[in-house]
Amino acid sequence: MLREINVSPVRSLGQNFLHDRNLSQWIVDQIEPAAGDYVVEIGPGIGALTVPLLRSGASVLALEKDGRLAAFLKKQYPVEALEVRHGDALDFDVRTLFTRASVKLIGNLPYYISSQLLLKFLEYPSPISLGLLMLQKEMANRLAAAPDSKDYGALSVLLQRHYQIKLVKRVPATVFIPRPEVDSAVIRVTPRRTGELPFFDDDVFVSLVRQGFSQRRKQLGKLLADQIADWPAAAGHIGVDVRARAETLSLDRWIALANYAAPIGLTDPLAPAEELFPIVDESDRVIGSAARGKVHGDNLRHRAVHILVFDAAGEIYLQKRSPLKDRHPGVWDSSAAGHVNAGEDYDEAAARELQEELGIRGSLERIAKLPASDATGQEFIWLYQTRHEGPMSPNKHEIETVKRFQPAMIAGWIANRPGDFAPGFVKCWKTYVERYR
Repeated sequence: MLREINVSPVRSLGQNFLHDRNLSQWIVDQIEPAAGDYVVEIGPGIGALTVPLLRSGASVLALEKDGRLAAFLKKQYPVEALEVRHGDALDFDVRTLFTRASVKLIGNLPYYISSQLLLKFLEYPSPISLGLLMLQKEMANRLAAAPDSKDYGALSVLLQRHYQIKLVKRVPATVFIPRPEVDSAVIRVTPRRTGELPFFDDDVFVSLVRQGFSQRRKQLGKLLADQIADWPAAAGHIGVDVRARAETLSLDRWIALANYAAPIGLTDPLAPAEELFPIVDESDRVIGSAARGKVHGDNLRHRAVHILVFDAAGEIYLQKRSPLKDRHPGVWDSSAAGHVNAGEDYDEAAARELQEELGIRGSLERIAKLPASDATGQEFIWLYQTRHEGPMSPNKHEIETVKRFQPAMIAGWIANRPGDFAPGFVKCWKTYVERYR
């Protein structure tokens, strides 16, 4: 086929074409593609994986850097289920995949940029529900490595904190044209479930892991002295030898170490011990007050604020709620949101929530008021917007992470993945769109 289309492999693009059809079909079968799936294929080449993917009924987005091969695929397979994009996969905006209901990732990754591609497409939180990737065998071994092995390193721990990674097949160099100098391997990448691991401060975790693996021969007590003053106490707390090195710590123990260095309790220290909310009638007139638990437990009408924060380019910051939250844990929500406390008005509450949740201040513009309903959790909501450029300091008790999105992405995301969002945000976003469309 390469001769027919007058294409020679380009070494600088890492082109090694898979020619074993049985292996191609086996690889595709591992992600169980089906009608309704949206499969992103990195580096489709001449279609070794693309063709069996299309036979499954899945829709395929093929990202091909080589213009010759992109043109060939478009001409050879002119079907609606296949979209071929000519360009570098490193330039692809992964956020657009949140608008798809079921996204899977597959590809024979070029060896020279495989780690960059992995970090881009698997950056947490990712819309990808399953990945099956062929990599250089040494890289695959590193990603799936267990503690106390020569392959276990910072990359292993950093990716495994969000994904289960399993090496599922070793692939000889003989199944490629041209034949590479090393063997390959196929890994399966599956996102971890919410709550599967203990919650921890991700920034602290990453810092500890990177510093801990910075000099593999050194003991952790020496490498982490600036971050953990009493290493013997820390080692005893997480159950490791005081002379331990980085490669001896399992993922669970790295998490325990992060929680020792920066413990995150079940309650927010900024929140009052007993929050009192105003209880209101159907016209939002205050008729009393009650503790948070009673208001939610008895489904009483109360007040809340939501703030949409935009950057200078018009992108919106959304927060992924902490898994520690008692309501709607782990889903996406407005940039900042919270209840109006007793003795507080809406504007005061909005300014406070912006500061407490994101660590920022800004000029708040009222957009609209939403009536209390089942969709809002019996909350009257004032919706605000503001602009912000620069760093934020998300409250770890309230927010797992903050990420920017183009507003145009959100309608499709809500339509195809409604369970990703807190119900109150969905109502607020629809109100915002109606106001400004």
